[in-house]
Amino acid sequence: MRVIKIKKGLDIPLKGEPAKKIETAGLPAVFAVKPPDFIGVQHKLLVKVGDRVMAGTAVLHSKTNESIVISSPVSGEVVDIVRGDKRALLEVRVKSDNTVDFIKFNDAPSANPLTNEQIIDLLLKSGAWAHIRQRPYDVIPNPKVQPRDIYISTFDSAPLAPDYGFILKGKENYVQAAVDALVKLTTGKVILGLNAKASDNGVFEALNNVERYYFEGPHPAGNVGVQIHHTKPINKGEVVWYVNPQDLVTIGRLLVDGVYDASRIIAITGPEVENPLYIKTYLGVSIDGLFKVNRPVEQLRFISGNVLTGDRIEPNGFLGFYHHQLSVIPEGNYYEFFGWAAPGAKKFSNSRTFISKLLAKVNFKLDTNYHGAERAYVMSGEYEKVFPFDIYPVSLIKAIMTNDIDRMEELGIYEVSSEDFALCDFVCTSKIETQQIVRNGLEMLRIEMS
Repeated sequence: MRVIKIKKGLDIPLKGEPAKKIETAGLPAVFAVKPPDFIGVQHKLLVKVGDRVMAGTAVLHSKTNESIVISSPVSGEVVDIVRGDKRALLEVRVKSDNTVDFIKFNDAPSANPLTNEQIIDLLLKSGAWAHIRQRPYDVIPNPKVQPRDIYISTFDSAPLAPDYGFILKGKENYVQAAVDALVKLTTGKVILGLNAKASDNGVFEALNNVERYYFEGPHPAGNVGVQIHHTKPINKGEVVWYVNPQDLVTIGRLLVDGVYDASRIIAITGPEVENPLYIKTYLGVSIDGLFKVNRPVEQLRFISGNVLTGDRIEPNGFLGFYHHQLSVIPEGNYYEFFGWAAPGAKKFSNSRTFISKLLAKVNFKLDTNYHGAERAYVMSGEYEKVFPFDIYPVSLIKAIMTNDIDRMEELGIYEVSSEDFALCDFVCTSKIETQQIVRNGLEMLRIEMS
């Protein structure tokens, strides 16, 4: 077993790891499809308030490619369509039935396997195509462009991230069916990134038709971008697809049972959750009443995703399309007088700023406080300690800020995503929002290259 050791990075010891038990959320409930989750897609609405939908009914399609649709995760009634500034479409809300009724997209598998064209057509019609994304740009891929390879990171190294080996137990047949289909869609290979230190990789070790790489090290070792960079880096003009392990179940069930099953096991995490655990529900679920917290909601930050890269949502907000975790931490809306001079026994720092660095390893109850305002952007060397790419991160950020496309390409922008800079945000002494800068740079390139 060849192990790729990631030496640069940082594991943030946050309280609130979920217990290894799964509860089922009840129905009916309200679910939402959120168009802003899909980068680079202009949507056309296909339903109106009062319409009845089934799991798999298309509610949106792309204006530039009508074959790419986003489907309802449940059956029920469209109860609200939420718009923002300039009538931008923000949410399509569906109140579910007591049970979920599915559209049947495909009969039981026949003796003749599906061709790659038939697989693509099935994924597009059902809405499952949106569960596949591409690098560069982190967008839904063009179905007419074959990828060089397809990557699946089988573990997430972010704070309090879900354990996919635990979540996928008993679903091996769907995972294998999805992998067998993905093999037909690439000119290269389906590549698994596995955790060399995991206690149980059984679900993924048993898979056929894949190439395996093992990774060891701190976060972001589980990021698919890190795994691509350390195995087969992306060059200009190349396209690589990637899929979350849990989305393989959605794709596999579509191929085996012919239905779009958007059920999802999500990790409810964070120091302010009363009983962190896993909950089985459906994509886009409202978090209102889904779990209990330890203090008034006005004092909390609810995050769809992990604390480094997730999206802030309201206490009655909805799970993001690509998120498999909810995090709840205290708000940091307070000021500290000479906070930098305090010993900081209960504060976490990557440097030796606080005495906590000398204490035994403990988990911390971190909040959202920046502990300072944005200031001059200087070379401090902090990014390089947590950024495991052979790329100069500060130089790349500055090239993006000055809209220097040639320099951005020379510095390797096609290899990175905003999530790869999350730890740079965390350790930045200048309080620069590097993730947003990288996202803006990638979007500018995507538009220029289209």
